[in-house]
Amino acid sequence: MWREKVQEYEAQMIEDLKGLLSIKSVRDDAAATAEAPVGPGPRAALDYMYQLAERDGFNTFDTDHLAGRIEIGKGAELFGILGHVDVVPAGDGWDTDPFDPVETEDRIIARGTLDDKGPTIAAYYAVKILNDMNVDWKKRIHIIIGSDEESDWKCTERYFKTEEMPSIGIAPDAEFPLIHGEKGITTFDIKQQTLAQDEDEPEIELQQFESGERYNMVPDKAHAHILVKENMTDTIQRFEAFLAAHQLTGEHEVDSGILKLSVYGKAVHAMDPAIGVNAGLYLIHFLNTLNLNQSAKAWAALSDQYLFESHFGEKMNMQFHSEEMGDVTTNPGVIHYDRENGGTFGINLRYPEGFDFDAAIAAFEKELVSKGFELELHKVQTPHFVNPDDPFIQKLLTAYRNQTGDMKPSFTIGGGTYARNLDKGVAFGAMFDDSEDLMHQKNEYITKKQLFNATSIYLEAIYSVCVEG
Repeated sequence: MWREKVQEYEAQMIEDLKGLLSIKSVRDDAAATAEAPVGPGPRAALDYMYQLAERDGFNTFDTDHLAGRIEIGKGAELFGILGHVDVVPAGDGWDTDPFDPVETEDRIIARGTLDDKGPTIAAYYAVKILNDMNVDWKKRIHIIIGSDEESDWKCTERYFKTEEMPSIGIAPDAEFPLIHGEKGITTFDIKQQTLAQDEDEPEIELQQFESGERYNMVPDKAHAHILVKENMTDTIQRFEAFLAAHQLTGEHEVDSGILKLSVYGKAVHAMDPAIGVNAGLYLIHFLNTLNLNQSAKAWAALSDQYLFESHFGEKMNMQFHSEEMGDVTTNPGVIHYDRENGGTFGINLRYPEGFDFDAAIAAFEKELVSKGFELELHKVQTPHFVNPDDPFIQKLLTAYRNQTGDMKPSFTIGGGTYARNLDKGVAFGAMFDDSEDLMHQKNEYITKKQLFNATSIYLEAIYSVCVEG
């Protein structure tokens, strides 16, 4: 029944999704204003969702252009659907324009198709279809849309300062069948405080290093500018040998006496950094083989000592595993060095319940200080867990099982979704076992089958929770 209902809306759903995907909703602090707090792209995407809602007869409410809601239904209890319309930067290497969606016979290709514009549109359409059916709502529904999920969550932070918290809810921003637990997440910067003076003229001087755009992405490219005062040819040969030995791609050029080195890796989501290739850490690993100026040498040595080939916090003395949530993971996502100010590493850390976060950070900070570095801790989101036996969870699982025949249980993840804003919030789809997970990667796409099947599941689930009650 539900799948047949979705078929009536397929063409319109694809058009609405393509319109949303064509908005380059990447956070842009340089262009931020009071009217567009995280840049014009996220603001435009938020406004687009309001326009869809107003077209379809729903009321909307905005909180300072950071987040807002679409209102449906009636009743005392509030059910939340939390999605986001901001996206991570596209990165390089796409086969098509990442913000000009390409529709083929079986898929739609663009940045945000999986994370999280496609699933947000699927959930929106599930509510729209039910409303078009004139169902007798037993709960109010707020579709809460954020515009800064991929960075600092300023959106939901602002929204929930003043707005009603749903008693139950879903975030369509992960995987089916259902995610009842998420690791704790934080970011911190390691900053070089002591810039060493060179006793002798260094053979090689690191002038600049850049890698990564977001803490929650494994950086897929890294660039270093080094002044080689002698043995330029030897340094280039060593770099080429290094690339070959580590099966990496890269390039070099000499410009006005400066050797410019580039390494290319593989970008993946920071929740599973071991499956990516961190271009920045590999390029620093090569720099460690050179006779660098003292400050660069100390910075590069720190990388090899604590970060390189240490996806699970082993070298930071933070390795920890829980049966329910898995391992601690660490991702150096933003790496920078310049001659005047020294170097920084921006780390994304994810940890399961049971990990003594405060003690681990304090011990690591003490080590860093002894080496002339400081640790600057940013926002900490503690682990989130909902009892998988809760009747609400079971209703969602039943809808998934009815639509797919798949009896797998719910599980926990290393990613972070808006579900953790709610005491009883869970991530619910929209990826299936056969979905190719290209979140935060090039050539991201969603299949039409996935989009429509997810909508069918949301239809049955929302009907069960908000109409049957």
